[in-house]
Amino acid sequence: MNSKQIRSQFIEFFQSKKHQFVPSSPIVVKNDPTLMFTNAGMNQFKDFFLGNDIPDNLRVTNSQKCLRVSGKHNDLEEVGVDTYHHTMFEMLGNWSFGDYFKKEAIHWAWELLTDVYQLPTERMYVTVFGGDSEDGLDEDKEAFSIWQSLIEKERILYGSKKDNFWEMGESGPCGPCSEIHIDMREQEEIDRIPGRELVNADHPQVIEIWNLVFIQFNRFADKRLKELPARHVDTGMGLERLVRVIQQKKSNYDTDLFAPFIGKIESLSGFSYGQSEKTDIAFRVVVDHIRAIAFTIADGQLPSNNKAGYVIRRILRRAVRYGYTFLELKSPFLYHLVPILSDNFGEFFPEVKEQADFIGKVIHEEEQAFLRTLDKGLKNLENIQESMKAKNEQVIPGEVAFELYDTYGFPLDLTSLIARENGLSVDEKGFMASMKVQKARSRSAATLETGDWVMVNEEDTSVFVGYDALSTHAKIIKFRKIKEKKESSFQLVLTETPFYAESGGQVGDTGILSNGNETIRVLDTRKENDLIVHKVDKLPEFTESEFFCQVDANKRKWTKNNHSATHLLQSALKQVLGQHVQQKGSLVNEKLLRFDFSHFAKMTAEELDQVECIVNEKIRENISLDERRNVPIAQAKAMGATALFGEKYGDHVRVIAFDPSFSIELCGGTHAQATGEIGYFKIVSETSIAAGVRRIEALTGHRAEEYVNRQFQLIQDLQEVMKSPKDLVGAIQSLIDERANLRREIEGLQLKETEQIKQSLKNQAKSLNGYQLILGLIKLPHAESLKKLSFELKNEMDSLVAVLAADIGGKPQVAVVISDSLVNERGLNAGQMVKELAKEIKGGGGGQPFFATAGGKDSSGLPNVLSKAELILQLSTK
Repeated sequence: MNSKQIRSQFIEFFQSKKHQFVPSSPIVVKNDPTLMFTNAGMNQFKDFFLGNDIPDNLRVTNSQKCLRVSGKHNDLEEVGVDTYHHTMFEMLGNWSFGDYFKKEAIHWAWELLTDVYQLPTERMYVTVFGGDSEDGLDEDKEAFSIWQSLIEKERILYGSKKDNFWEMGESGPCGPCSEIHIDMREQEEIDRIPGRELVNADHPQVIEIWNLVFIQFNRFADKRLKELPARHVDTGMGLERLVRVIQQKKSNYDTDLFAPFIGKIESLSGFSYGQSEKTDIAFRVVVDHIRAIAFTIADGQLPSNNKAGYVIRRILRRAVRYGYTFLELKSPFLYHLVPILSDNFGEFFPEVKEQADFIGKVIHEEEQAFLRTLDKGLKNLENIQESMKAKNEQVIPGEVAFELYDTYGFPLDLTSLIARENGLSVDEKGFMASMKVQKARSRSAATLETGDWVMVNEEDTSVFVGYDALSTHAKIIKFRKIKEKKESSFQLVLTETPFYAESGGQVGDTGILSNGNETIRVLDTRKENDLIVHKVDKLPEFTESEFFCQVDANKRKWTKNNHSATHLLQSALKQVLGQHVQQKGSLVNEKLLRFDFSHFAKMTAEELDQVECIVNEKIRENISLDERRNVPIAQAKAMGATALFGEKYGDHVRVIAFDPSFSIELCGGTHAQATGEIGYFKIVSETSIAAGVRRIEALTGHRAEEYVNRQFQLIQDLQEVMKSPKDLVGAIQSLIDERANLRREIEGLQLKETEQIKQSLKNQAKSLNGYQLILGLIKLPHAESLKKLSFELKNEMDSLVAVLAADIGGKPQVAVVISDSLVNERGLNAGQMVKELAKEIKGGGGGQPFFATAGGKDSSGLPNVLSKAELILQLSTK
């Protein structure tokens, strides 16, 4: 049975048990501050468990794309080393929201595994929660009893809180769980050691395949547990492990989920999988990581230098490093795997098939950029090793190894490998200390402490009325205290709210809450899953009061105008550039709009003009907003509405159109009632932000007019300064050319002057203890001249030691240059010498043994630099 059939059978089985199939949510989480990536199948259903929302279906099933590379669930460093951990994996699951509970979940799991998949019962074990005195919880006798009707008692094991009590996070819904394990060892081994002794012992052949979680408690921040009003079931089974078991493979990587990728890497590298442990780990890293990278890009997250984008870039670079180091893949190779991924997963996850070209191009450019960085890092490491050998040092300092990791992406094991090949080692404790400092700094910068919710009106639910009104009356349902970057504030949930919560690129509303006695400022509005949370500057004195809620109308007006303008912009871009244009991100606030889109070339001035003209034409047409709420998603797509990759849409959606033949999109944001309200549209920049992704920034209304007026005033000022030439551009170009010619003349004169200084220095060289010594007090135009002069002297003279004390524009600088032969044979070190000399000019510096520089504050000390240098050299060569 192949993996596609195994996935389908799981879904069809639970559909036969009256479960509704729900598509996978995106890997990147957008409205949950506690998560960066979807790391479990239940993430998209959190609101049902928390009681913030009521599900349309009480039973659902799906196969969820998951990524475990950050936070509590971080499997990254295990990936590739063993045969069963993954970064991205599919979690098969079935859920009950207050419907069935332990009995049905256990019986159906057993039926599926033994009757449908026909797994051998004699190789299976189950675990149930063994209780915990700290939480005051007894062992789960109910689950034990249910299992006892299906499997021999000796195959049921009690597990610890760590293994058999599942928690969403530090707080939130939780409960006991029951795991199903299977023993895949040879019979000879089973006869020697019973499988029950290896359950949850990290044995690669005795593995957990399914976890049945019974959510019945809520964990508070102070660690208290409280029974939930409804009990839920949340199960998760890794497709990769299940396929391995059904296909009877020793490793997840031997299944048809990974074999096609391994075959491609074999053909690209010339290595064969199964030859050696080192190359096998590299194969596994590469074929695992390509899935995480490609699926995340398909869901709208591009590699970058911060947050989720940084994690994806790190995964990509880890794959490239392993391929480069162990499989000798010195040019981009990951992008070759994208067509295989599209063929194997595109049927169930159409987003990877529809965007295969885009994904491949993004990965290819990222690979090229990192290979250049990797090359620089290798050269840097080479220089470090040369310097250490010159000083007879054997251990690369931990902070140096960490800098290679942080700047060039070198993992500790790669630095250690190269060091060992050169007879050196790495201070691993120092590396880990530097890593710990950085992690602490990152945690400190990102820490958001949240207290428990305090209920005020427990029976009420929250309703958003902001599409139709900017004010309303409401009560507080609940509140909590938060601490962010050491500053405290509060979050409120209201029974009714006109405040739009940040979503889809549109910033959250601000405004006020008032009750006659006090006024509370709403600083921001955000979504936490589907709950609208208002950040306020202080907690109301009377939390049970009714409040008048007023949105900042001016901010909302300009924000919604900018949002409508992005819809017009996207349609205009498609009209001018082609239908390949897809939104890849946006920012909409009261000041500007920013729109990121897929396109692989810089837009020409003519293209930008065309786009701008189309948008302004649609503004002048004053097209009325066509807003339709609660449209079945199939109907919306049939209407031609544009959906965004990486967005999670429900069964019913909101459709926004400005002339359906021109612009029609699925959108939850606020909009102008007619395009004429936008006033005027002006593009102010078009840039590249990532491989295949361009960014347009634009202004609308009075801000666009102000921008145009400033540009016009600038032209008028230039006209006046240039004495109103007929051809302003030509006149400015003439000035630029004249300036360039003058600069070349000056550089030529400076070159001659520097050449004369060089000759003078060479003429005054004297012999000292078998080498040529130059001590020069000179004046130079800039610091680059000093470096150039130093290396020219080094290249033109043998056995040279030169100390140059230079006045550069009134600032003192010192350069020390030493021939390589003197560094190697006599142990002279320019870096050490320049640190001593820098004291004479009240400065500091450093460098390498053969060349070092220093800068300072006191030019009067330059003569002392030379006399001190001569003394140091006389003492060092005695």
